[in-house]
Amino acid sequence: MKAVILAGGKGTRGKPYTDYFPKAMLPINDKPVIDYIVKYLESFSFIKEIIIISDFNGLGGQIKNYFGNQKNITFVQDSQSGTGGDLLHIEKKLKGESEFLLWFVDNLCAVDVKKMRTFFKDKNSSACIITRTKRKEETGFAVVEEGIIKEFKEKPVMKLQLSECLGIYMLGKDIIDRIKKKEKEKEINLSFDILQQLSKEGKISAFDIGDKEWIDAESPTVLERNEKTVKKIIKQMGF
Repeated sequence: MKAVILAGGKGTRGKPYTDYFPKAMLPINDKPVIDYIVKYLESFSFIKEIIIISDFNGLGGQIKNYFGNQKNITFVQDSQSGTGGDLLHIEKKLKGESEFLLWFVDNLCAVDVKKMRTFFKDKNSSACIITRTKRKEETGFAVVEEGIIKEFKEKPVMKLQLSECLGIYMLGKDIIDRIKKKEKEKEINLSFDILQQLSKEGKISAFDIGDKEWIDAESPTVLERNEKTVKKIIKQMGF
């Protein structure tokens, strides 16, 4: 199986850092976030190749320089036509694959990819997305009855009204066929143009990770503010 890391994007939320570095190079203990993701994916023996998509003619060139000529990594220039366009861009590299893993580089989570893959196959779905139904809050909460505080809850685990979606997907080969039908469009957004329709057809499964830690590593500020959580995730990933 192949894993695809989407490491492009303008990194708007990470400015001013991302004016000089791609978000994939956000540092955690002197190593870029993408290094942790790549090494974690390499720990799964069934993942034979990792494809990194970014703007290597721009800031993304720093990613290519960092990894050098590592044998199991393939670098592909992004299509500049959205996430769907990027996948269409690597259609030939995915030929013969019944499924592939798609990982957005700003997602840091020790997901059990092996169990996710099994779940995806058992559900016979076209796509599988990591979801969370619980989240540990970082602030204090209170139990209020008729305007009176009855009890304080310090950093509780809250059950979410809606499932939270992570940027980690298992996708079937038919996804590419769906994208090809829209290839004349200037930009193809995987979530809104492809997955939205699949959800209406009941063809997307949700691999729920409960209250497992996850960080949207969008900026150095987010990583610093959630330092304990980041350390915990890194440990869960085996580092």
